[in-house]
Amino acid sequence: MGLALRDHDRHTYGEYLTWPEGERYQLIDGEAYLMAPAPTVRHQEVVGEIFFQLRRALAGRPCSVLIAPVDVLLPKADEADEAVDTVVQPDVLVVCDPAKVRERNVRGAPDLVVEVLSPATSALDQIKKRHHYERSGVREYWLVHPLDRTLTIYRREGGRFGMPQTHALEGVTPVGILPGVGIEWDDLVARLPPTVY
Repeated sequence: MGLALRDHDRHTYGEYLTWPEGERYQLIDGEAYLMAPAPTVRHQEVVGEIFFQLRRALAGRPCSVLIAPVDVLLPKADEADEAVDTVVQPDVLVVCDPAKVRERNVRGAPDLVVEVLSPATSALDQIKKRHHYERSGVREYWLVHPLDRTLTIYRREGGRFGMPQTHALEGVTPVGILPGVGIEWDDLVARLPPTVY
């Protein structure tokens, strides 16, 4: 099951800001993808625990740790906010350049993006959003697979993501771009039922 398109028109962030607040979308190259209904409690537990661990580990550092929903604008060049046609809402993100964090959104590539996969968002996260994160300059991209208890990590090598690395959700996984920071999985995974979605 994938996410539904709003229509077949091309949209920008300027248009997106005029849409009713009850409906949430992400824009990918101007295509408006309806956000999945409220995530499951288990999805939120995984997202919340990752956010909590990152927030605690980065206390006192100049990095912001944010949790969805927050609009992340990924411009292709220097276009005005209203003209940007790719606006995503990662589950968890870390931004270490304070100039990117504004009152209403984040403009530009986060340093770290974490997406917790669910059946409705898996294809979008693994294909289209990965492409845009790579193009925009995200330094590290994590895809957490709660159902099979694995983690796929893409790290920037030069101007592109290198080969993905796959890890089991066990022990501690270090965040490559944040020295001394890692996510501890054992307690979290022990609380997950055999099927989380």
